[in-house]
Amino acid sequence: MAESGEKPDVLDSMRAIPLFSRVGEADLETIAALLIERRYPKNSVIIEEGMAGDYMYVIRSGRVKVTKASDDGREKIMDFLESGAFFGEMALLDHEPRSASVRTLEPSVLAALSRRDFVGVLRNNADLALSLIQELTRRLRDTDEQATSVSFQRVQDRAKGLFARIAREDGEFEHRRVTPALTHQQIADMIGTSRETVTRAVKELKQSGWLEQHGKRYLVS
Repeated sequence: MAESGEKPDVLDSMRAIPLFSRVGEADLETIAALLIERRYPKNSVIIEEGMAGDYMYVIRSGRVKVTKASDDGREKIMDFLESGAFFGEMALLDHEPRSASVRTLEPSVLAALSRRDFVGVLRNNADLALSLIQELTRRLRDTDEQATSVSFQRVQDRAKGLFARIAREDGEFEHRRVTPALTHQQIADMIGTSRETVTRAVKELKQSGWLEQHGKRYLVS
């Protein structure tokens, strides 16, 4: 992992990140000067569940997965995040241990902001604080929608919605939309059902032509 200070293109990349979209030019330069660039190879642990949190992170490029340990020790995937997303802010706000682990799915470049700088920036920049509140509200709404889908949607529809949400274009498959590697148990954990039920739903989606499987990755139509 390598660290460096601000680079010439950091302001351009920050403007494309929703969290900083409301921030004025002068304030953006101030924030940019506080960010530390960190580069991680594939499969690197950035945050570990249960540990103290000293930094929040913004993804400049790459992709990560957010996981929690289940009661039986399995890895439960909570979400996938990519360029423009941020994570790790909760531990900086409430001083509690990290609530989840974050690991890279591919080589990634992140911008890190320390707890002291993070709190100072929020106190002095109402626009950034508002953007943070809006993003946290959006995540809460997403959680509510997922809970609703577990209660009312068919398993096949929930699986289809999950695949559609997490798939992205991949040059390896002629820029078709592809999911990260997933087991049937991980899919079951994410949509709130059993592994056996997921196996049936995946089979039906493949038979319909909407889904293809390559190893543990899925191509969606």
